Amino acid sequence: MWGAIERLGRDGRTGGYLRDAWSPADLELREWFRQEAARRGLDLREDRNGNLWAWRGDPSRRPGVVTGSHLDSVRQGGAFDGPLGIVSAFAALDLLDARGFRPDRPLGIACFTDEEGARFGVPCTGSRLLTGVLDPDRARGLTDDDGSSLADVLRRAGRDPGALGRDDETLGHVGVFVELHVEQGRGLVHAGAPVGVASAIWPHGRWRFDFRGRADHAGTTRLEDRDDPMLPFARTVLQAREAARRRGVVATFGRLRVSPGSANAIPGLVTAWLDARGGDTGAVRALVAELAESSGAEVGEESWTPAVDFDAALRDRLASAAGAAVAAARSAAHRTAAGPHPEDVRDTVSEAPAGPVPVLPTGAGHDAGILAAAGVPSAMVFVRNPTGISHSPEEHAEASDCHLGVAALAATLEELCRS
Repeated sequence: MWGAIERLGRDGRTGGYLRDAWSPADLELREWFRQEAARRGLDLREDRNGNLWAWRGDPSRRPGVVTGSHLDSVRQGGAFDGPLGIVSAFAALDLLDARGFRPDRPLGIACFTDEEGARFGVPCTGSRLLTGVLDPDRARGLTDDDGSSLADVLRRAGRDPGALGRDDETLGHVGVFVELHVEQGRGLVHAGAPVGVASAIWPHGRWRFDFRGRADHAGTTRLEDRDDPMLPFARTVLQAREAARRRGVVATFGRLRVSPGSANAIPGLVTAWLDARGGDTGAVRALVAELAESSGAEVGEESWTPAVDFDAALRDRLASAAGAAVAAARSAAHRTAAGPHPEDVRDTVSEAPAGPVPVLPTGAGHDAGILAAAGVPSAMVFVRNPTGISHSPEEHAEASDCHLGVAALAATLEELCRS
């Protein structure tokens, strides 16, 4: 499965991925998802917001256990963020089938659309629309860099933009959601563990800053006669760094649009997007307020996700199930390695002790967090990233750790499907 999607949307120059929502690469990935669902005899459904659901069993009779993630990427992102959760979901189902497991509840695999928000600027668009957090009129009016609205893009993809909005029927099918994801940090590296479980997601948001000035000639306009909006923008970038450090949060200006965008013209407008996150909601909000007041820019909030604390009982249950699965897989690997050809067997990581896997918070947003905030019991399983780098081609996970992640996810699904 990994080999089948590895090339899709990959930039041959950088090794990064370009998988904007509803782009040709994304549509190919969605078709791959359909084919994998059909290969397993799953009932595939696309909801009114473009999210895909592959079901074994009828969730209209009883809400089911769902796993999955997303297939789109940030621009020039890595291979694992999102797709690892989808591939692992299918692999976990295959593992359960091989064991002859028959779930007592419907079991589903979800592929959420536009989780990254790379094209239209709002992250977790599919899950936000599903849960009613994102207003459908606002969503339809979102535009990409080419000026195409989400409504236009959906029409070209053969979808009805008028159908967007909260979907109580689909939402009611989800009894519990578990998302496997590559860790976007080094918590598991420091813990010496291949797999972990999320405790919480930091509050985070995106804000648009419009710095207005006056476009003019770069060569004939004296410095003292200029109204250059790039200067207050530059000061705000530096201030954001210092204010974030002072308040114990993180702040990033990672996207910039300059108009008219010519090397020989003073800008008339600089539009920049701030991403701010932290463990304390008040500190994040105070940072944004400070920058809005001092920058002189017009500031608008484009998205906000409050802090999410995953259900403690569900989290602990998953940590125990995942820990037992990792220990069993490690034991089986060592038994195999002790056989006649130990040089053919990779040690699947033996540093972590037996028992529950580590539980750790994350500063990254996920569809699981959107569902949890909407009242759906949700949890996350993390797979170790040895580089600690994400949203970059350097994002990585070892195959052996991924296999342990699949084992942990399968054990988690088995545990939840028995209840």
